[in-house]
Amino acid sequence: MPFMKNSRFSRALLAIACSVMFACFSCLSLGIGVAPAIATEDFTYADTPGADLSGRDLAGASLAAANLKEADLHGANLYGGFLTKAVLIGANLRDVNLAETFADRVHFEQADLTNAVFTDAIASGSSFYQATVEGADFSGTILDRMQQVRLCEYADGVNPTTGVATRDSLGC
Repeated sequence: MPFMKNSRFSRALLAIACSVMFACFSCLSLGIGVAPAIATEDFTYADTPGADLSGRDLAGASLAAANLKEADLHGANLYGGFLTKAVLIGANLRDVNLAETFADRVHFEQADLTNAVFTDAIASGSSFYQATVEGADFSGTILDRMQQVRLCEYADGVNPTTGVATRDSLGC
């Protein structure tokens, strides 16, 4: 094709194609429930171990790469938040709403996720070693297969908010 020999034309065509693909992916992400949220607070890279954020409405907030080791977040609303690479080792996450969060590569080791709603989230690469998950609902959440198998070893209870059994939500 003669028009492909023109490198300027080829670069322009490639740029247009990339723009269209980006727009399509953006629309797709909105269609699966990842709606843009206005974060009221930003804890990105915060170094606040032991912080008390219990009961706070942090929907859409960023806790990415935050050190919240042994923090108290019980009853907090983190719906649609960003937790990438956060450290929540030993944190109190009882009754927390983690629905539709982007929680990849998060350290949930020894965290208390009792009765947490952790639905339709992305938690790939996250670690739940010795976490308490009694009554937690993981329905629709993307977990690494090995983490899912380990969680099934001690999963128990029914989530009081959703009525879903923890074992069922994990596909045990």
